[in-house]
Amino acid sequence: MLFRSPQGRLRDPNNTSGDLRAALDRADFDWVTSHVFRKTVATRLDEAGLSARQIADHLGHTRPSLTQDVYMGRRLASPEAAAALQRTP
Repeated sequence: MLFRSPQGRLRDPNNTSGDLRAALDRADFDWVTSHVFRKTVATRLDEAGLSARQIADHLGHTRPSLTQDVYMGRRLASPEAAAALQRTP
């Protein structure tokens, strides 16, 4: 349990979302959404070497392809391509 009520019970998800949104707005993190947190978790798991299936299972996705397409970063395809883009014309 990540967020408990003062009585130690589960909080209503709507109340938790509203309180979290208000706290993020006060901290000038109005760009942060729950999707940002999910993306961060997926990125950290990807960087740790977990497979797309393992990350999908953790995020609750039934299709690893969704996890790969939406949540996992692409690797640098070619150092040569990166070097070519950095050269000035």
